[in-house]
Amino acid sequence: MPVDSLTPPDLLRPAAYGLAEALHAALADVWTGVDAPGSLDTSGVAPDYRAAPVPDDLRPGRAEMIVEASDLPALRAALTSGADAVVIDFDDTFSPTRTNVAGVYAALPEWLAADVPLLARPRALYAPQPGLTFAGQPARGALCDLAALLTARPGRVPHLYLPKLESATQARAWATALRVSEAYLGLNPGTLRVCLQIETLPGLLHMDALLSELRQWAFGLNAGRWDYVFSLVKTTGATRRVPFPPRSQLGMDVDAMQAYAQTLVDVCQLRGAQAVGGTAAVSPDPLNPAPALDAVRADKAREAAQGFQGAWAGLPELLDAVREGLAAPAPTSPPTAPVTLERLLALPDPGSLPTAEVRDTLGLALDVFGAWFTGRGVITRNGRIEDTATAELARALLWQWVRVGAALDDGTVFDRAAYRSLRRALRPDDAPEATLLDHVVLADVAPAYVPLEAHRLNLTERIFHD
Repeated sequence: MPVDSLTPPDLLRPAAYGLAEALHAALADVWTGVDAPGSLDTSGVAPDYRAAPVPDDLRPGRAEMIVEASDLPALRAALTSGADAVVIDFDDTFSPTRTNVAGVYAALPEWLAADVPLLARPRALYAPQPGLTFAGQPARGALCDLAALLTARPGRVPHLYLPKLESATQARAWATALRVSEAYLGLNPGTLRVCLQIETLPGLLHMDALLSELRQWAFGLNAGRWDYVFSLVKTTGATRRVPFPPRSQLGMDVDAMQAYAQTLVDVCQLRGAQAVGGTAAVSPDPLNPAPALDAVRADKAREAAQGFQGAWAGLPELLDAVREGLAAPAPTSPPTAPVTLERLLALPDPGSLPTAEVRDTLGLALDVFGAWFTGRGVITRNGRIEDTATAELARALLWQWVRVGAALDDGTVFDRAAYRSLRRALRPDDAPEATLLDHVVLADVAPAYVPLEAHRLNLTERIFHD
């Protein structure tokens, strides 16, 4: 049957559908708690525990190649790229159109036959799978992805990255999903291995508890810096009276970001877990790649000095630079300041924002959202690889700048009217990406996630499933 003619239940093969049904039944009563925003209360204390062993095929110092799940040519290239492991991504780089979901689910047996260590990142727990229900309730994309990944090729299951974690309730939901999956597939308890992505402010504050809840399966923590800054902005932006810095001023040299990395590594070292660094997401100039590759090496050398033992590459040509940086830790001094919530929130006041950067931030969000609606989850723009993580950060910054009426370096103020004028210069009002961006930027409270808002606005149903 052609992919485009599939009805929603046919997205899943019978074995995957059976597991997805079991997973949705096991988690039917937890979604209210799972969907609740994470708390910034840090009064809880995790019990003494040790993380699960690191899988034998994930050696320290590795460069993992992350690939959008629906980009089948890129996946084939990644499997022969020499990457130490390949990450099949259903989250930030993935546009979950019906065609994309069906296509990648159908291709999973081929990927899982590859002779290379494999990891997969299913969608986050919040994400719906439009058009599919279990027991009358909307399906969750994460559970559909998990079922498809674990049943595609008997005898071969990938390791997993679990994204967007914010609370112990969410961690317990994943623990239930892993436990049910192992029982359904006849696997010994603890067979599956996962790495938790620490890419939200509540998740960072509670990562010891998250790791504890999943300690039977979780071998590590991964730093997702742009998702984390996005969470920082949307979580605390309503009470901050000055603008957040633009993206160009949010590098890992900022003390608040150093504190983020430091506390993640500290928990890993305390619990015997592996710290996995961020993504090298530059696109080198073919005529002069050295500056971009040098920047990647320096970034990964900094991460290695902090204690990270692996990292991601967004393109095959970045793999060697990632490995070389991890193998040569940068000289560093031990941290002297303790990590506190105040330090984590202490992003500098940027003063007047560069007008050109505000325009570029708006253009980035529109470009990524526009591509996402056409089925492309990742684009290359101005020498960088961009996806929904960076677009989410862009729209959150725009929301906060509008909220505080940020001063621009041309003497104007970035208020609601200025936003609308600038956005209309880039996209007409009836473009779906414009509708979506207006909705999230002009909201009184920053919405949680754009894919969920697109679903609530009926944009995904109208565009993805026409």
